[in-house]
This record gives sequence, C-alpha cells and structure tokens, in this order.
Amino acid sequence: MCHLEGTKCSFLLCLAISIMICSAIYLKTRTPTEPKPLMTSSCRPFSTECKAFLPSTEEGVEWYRRDCQVESYILNSHLQCPSLLRHLHFITKPLSHEEVAYPLAFIVTVHKELELFVRLLRAIYMPQNVYCIHVDAKVPLEYKAAVQKLVSCFQNIFLSSRSETVTYAGFSRLQADINCMKDLVKSKIGWRKVVNLCGQDFPLQSNLELVQYMQSNKWRDRNMTPGVKQPASMRYRTQLQYREDMESYGALKGLGLKKGLPPHNLEVYFGTAYYALTRAFVDFVLKSPIARDFLEWSKDTFSPDEHYWVTLNHIEEAPGSYIDGGWEGDIRAIKWRDQEGKVHSGCKGYYVRDICIYGIDDLPWIIKRNSMFANKFESDTFPEALDCLEQWHRNKVLSQATVPIDPSWLLATQSNSSTNYFNSSAGA
Repeated sequence: MCHLEGTKCSFLLCLAISIMICSAIYLKTRTPTEPKPLMTSSCRPFSTECKAFLPSTEEGVEWYRRDCQVESYILNSHLQCPSLLRHLHFITKPLSHEEVAYPLAFIVTVHKELELFVRLLRAIYMPQNVYCIHVDAKVPLEYKAAVQKLVSCFQNIFLSSRSETVTYAGFSRLQADINCMKDLVKSKIGWRKVVNLCGQDFPLQSNLELVQYMQSNKWRDRNMTPGVKQPASMRYRTQLQYREDMESYGALKGLGLKKGLPPHNLEVYFGTAYYALTRAFVDFVLKSPIARDFLEWSKDTFSPDEHYWVTLNHIEEAPGSYIDGGWEGDIRAIKWRDQEGKVHSGCKGYYVRDICIYGIDDLPWIIKRNSMFANKFESDTFPEALDCLEQWHRNKVLSQATVPIDPSWLLATQSNSSTNYFNSSAGA
C-alpha cells in the first residue's frame, strides 16, 4: 500500500512538472516577441560631405545612422510603444528646467513622406510640449493609420479633431491651422507660444534655443508674423475671388469677380504663412469678431495664410501685436528663386514652385542663417542633406542637455565600435 502511494505521488509530481513545462512552451509560442532592432550595417554611411557636421573620429572610421528604416518600424513592426519610441530614438525626458517652465505648442500639417514626418517630429519632440498633427483628409488610409499608431504612443501629441482636404494656396490650409488652434486651447498643458510647421520643415534651433529666442526682450510678449503692407504686385490675391476645386484635390480657380473691401476697415498685409504666436493672440483669433469676420472674408482669397496672420498682428488691440515688425522674426530659412544673387548663391538641390528643395551643399548656408526652421526637404531626392542636418541638430540638442543622456537618444554609431560619442558626457 505504501509502495502504491509512493508511486502515485511520484506520478502526480511528474504530471505537474510536465504540465508546467508544456504551459511555459505554449505561452512562449503564443506571446509575440519584439523584433530586434535593425542592424546598423543595413544603414547607409553618412556622405563624406557630412564630416563637418559630425564629431571628429579616427581616419577610416565611418558614422552610420541607427534608424535607416523608420517607416518599417511603424508600418511593419509589432513593437509596443516603449520599444517603438526607443528604437526611433525619441527624447523622452525634459532636458532642462528652463524648457519645462516654458512649454511650446506645435501645429504640424502633413500629407506625404511618412519618414520625413517622423524625423521632423522626433527632432522637435519634448515631453513638456504639446503637438497637434493635421493629416490631410485625402491621404491614403495606410498613411493616416501609421501616423495614428505613432501619435497614440504619446499623451501630449494628438491628431486634429477635424481634417481638411488641403489645396495649395487655398483657404483649407489656413483652416487646418485654425482647427488645431481650437484643439490646443483645450489642452491641459499651459503652452506659452504656438509654432506652425509643414511636413517638409526641419528645425535649426534646439528646443532650448527656441525657448530662449521667444523669451528674449524683443519677442517675449510679441507675435512673430514677418510681413509688410500688401505690395501692389500682390493685390490680385485679395481683390479677386478664388475657389478651391475639390474634385481635382489641389486646384485653385480664379473666378474673375471682384471682392469687396475687407471688414472693419482693415489694412491688408502680406507676409509668411509661418508664425510664432502668443496664447493670448490665439484666443483673440478664435473669439474676436474682427478676427472671425476677417477669416470669413478671406475664404475666397488666394493663399490667405500669407495675409491673415500678419494682418491681425498689425491690429493695435490684438494681444502681442507688433505694428512696426516688418520682416523681423527669423522663422524660416528659405531659398527663393528670385533671391538668387541677393540673399543666397543659388539652390544646390532643385526648385519646386520657386522654393529650393535642399541638397547637401545648401547646408552651410542653412546653418549659418540659424533661423528657427528650414524649408524644404525631401527624403527621397536628397537624403544626405537631411541625414547630415538631423545629426548636426541632435548633436547640438544633446550637448545642451542638463540631464544624463539616454543611449537610445543617439542617432549615429561608429562602424567599428559600439561606443557612442556621447557616452563620456552621459553623466553631465
């Protein structure tokens, strides 16, 4: 009897161990494993022209990007958010108390080039800021799903609650910004100024430098809307009526009809579509009858975002207005075709709508300008230009940090070493 009891106990023990082993094997096969990061050997080395923008190294040592397949991480991987952000090298902690005390808001309008958008977002992202992303209503579903997947990993980034089908030079481009402003004023983050970007922009200043620039004596309580009284050559934009052709997704048609005068006896100004606006001014834009009436009047004008913000910023009672600002406020480094030989020596890439798509040889001019942002870039035609500028910018951002540097924030690695150039300063 005792022998039988011993045999029974042994059997039950073996059965229990077998069940545990089988369960472990089953769970392991059922639980998705995170794919390993892509090997750096699959990334292209930086162009030789990039040497001036990279840390000095021994002769023969090449620097490689660590994230040469940004789109694959988002479109094809099953990475959970913490791993996704680590593999995409997002900075996940504030880098200084000064930046925490002055959070910024960003409006980013995108419609193409997913990789370029991700790299732009990574460059401007800081956890104390807030970001509204407007995705063009006409983009493919796969594109919007990819943006949504990335955005869902952040508490301070969201998609605009209303998407416009954006037309070049149409009112829809202005409306997209207005939509994001309506969302941003509801944010719990107490942002101080808002900056608007398009998907082909890239920063030249670090977040710390942006904060310091906006808090300088000149701009602390002012809006940046570079522009002047509307020149005679630009009056056709607001004296004739235009409408957007939604069937062609991008055509703006002149109707040949004259418009009435702007409301409230406003004098129309002409300037850039890009700005840096105080929160009080945004409230004015959304609530003031003058701003609302002028917005309604602008609906059938040509490229209204190039007159709307700058005109309102010349209203004396508008918060943060700058009546005598002119073209002050270095928001964008842009090479216009008609400025060759005056402002710059020519585009080293190629022109699209008289704006330079930057090549790598444009970088010295861009960096010397030290504007807030540069426009425009393409990741397919001139990838080396973006590679170099991105690395230069991240170098500067990390060199200014007052907190320990997480290794995942590094964008480049050496070809023959796992040692990264910022390791020595990680405890700074």
